[in-house]
Amino acid sequence: MSKKCDVCGKQPTFGNSVARLGKGAMIRRVKARTPRRFNPNIQPVRAIIKGTPTRMKVCTSCIKAGKVQRVVG
Repeated sequence: MSKKCDVCGKQPTFGNSVARLGKGAMIRRVKARTPRRFNPNIQPVRAIIKGTPTRMKVCTSCIKAGKVQRVVG
């Protein structure tokens, strides 16, 4: 399944997972950095596009914002 929103184009971003060492905030040190991936919350949705129902992959922020008119029923 493609991890890209068909409405806004949101797709995975990349960063680092930072492992820390030490108990207190003052003595804490970085132990390791490993690559990680932030995936958007993509949901399959039946939406009305140009009057016809179409299956789309849409992120939940677009669904909440009302950028997609969902098919009822």
